[in-house]
Amino acid sequence: MIAPIHSTKKGSRIKTTKEAVLLLNMGGPSNLYEVEVFLNNMFNDPCILSIKNDFLRKLTSNFIVSRRAEKSKKIYAAIGGKSPMTEMTFSLVQKLNQADTTRFYTYAMRYTPPYTHAVLQDLQKQGFDCVVLFSMYPQYSTTTTLSSLNEVYASLKSLDYKPVVKVIDRFYQDEGFNRAIVSEVKRCMHGLDPSEFVMVFSAHGLPESVVAKGDPYQKECEKHVAILSEMLPLAGLMFEKIVLSYQSKVGPLKWIGPSTEEIVQKHKDKKLIIYPLSFSIDNSETKYELCIQYRNLASKVGVKEYIVCPCLNDTQEFVSAILGLVKSMKG
Repeated sequence: MIAPIHSTKKGSRIKTTKEAVLLLNMGGPSNLYEVEVFLNNMFNDPCILSIKNDFLRKLTSNFIVSRRAEKSKKIYAAIGGKSPMTEMTFSLVQKLNQADTTRFYTYAMRYTPPYTHAVLQDLQKQGFDCVVLFSMYPQYSTTTTLSSLNEVYASLKSLDYKPVVKVIDRFYQDEGFNRAIVSEVKRCMHGLDPSEFVMVFSAHGLPESVVAKGDPYQKECEKHVAILSEMLPLAGLMFEKIVLSYQSKVGPLKWIGPSTEEIVQKHKDKKLIIYPLSFSIDNSETKYELCIQYRNLASKVGVKEYIVCPCLNDTQEFVSAILGLVKSMKG
């Protein structure tokens, strides 16, 4: 049962509001057959592939997918034949609903099921007249956050669904969220001496051209690392050095840096601990790129110790952070 979150009296009538919280993320294939669906949807997104002409974008997308599909399938095969994102998000939503019975928590993915349109259609049928859009990307970017929000607004229009809409489009500055990150880093250290480790915050990269057009993502990643750099010592985590790097580069364009690959190579003979700064739920970039690809590189170049922290996923600390953010919203 969903309890009313508030009521207002007007004469003798009482109006109750049913509020849903919709977690928005990119999504990932739930099996190897879904890999091409995922890639096609992603590279046909104008926020990802910024070609204005739909026909040319589709041609370019088809070319990219044809070249990447088999490689991507091998990557997902190496981490269990699927992305962990959907299953982990479902678990997170269950815990949110158990912790807060005054709202209904659900989720939608941008490029794989459950798609935004279908989820909103279901909320419309259930009579939710208020929807909180919660971007699962801690830092704002036109390539991720804006893409998900645009899809929501387009779906609401096509459904003629007009709930009150509230938006949480970034949360990298939230104290509860950052406490959860610090707690996860401390857990992963297992009592090891942090002064012997270089702390690497690895974020998904972006082409420099996207940032040059005004995308705030890089600045927000830098601000986020600055916040965490102040919090870590307070938790007894005095690392030798703290570094921000960027991963997951694709294509010939110049991307923001330094790259995580470069950072791993540069710190041979060192001990490294990696935290996936821009990811809230584990995916191929964390489970394959960080945990397998760069671990192999670290071993090859002589890194003494290599630790990768998982994303916050469905941890109680992340549940509490999300609840705090939702409950603090005005209006």
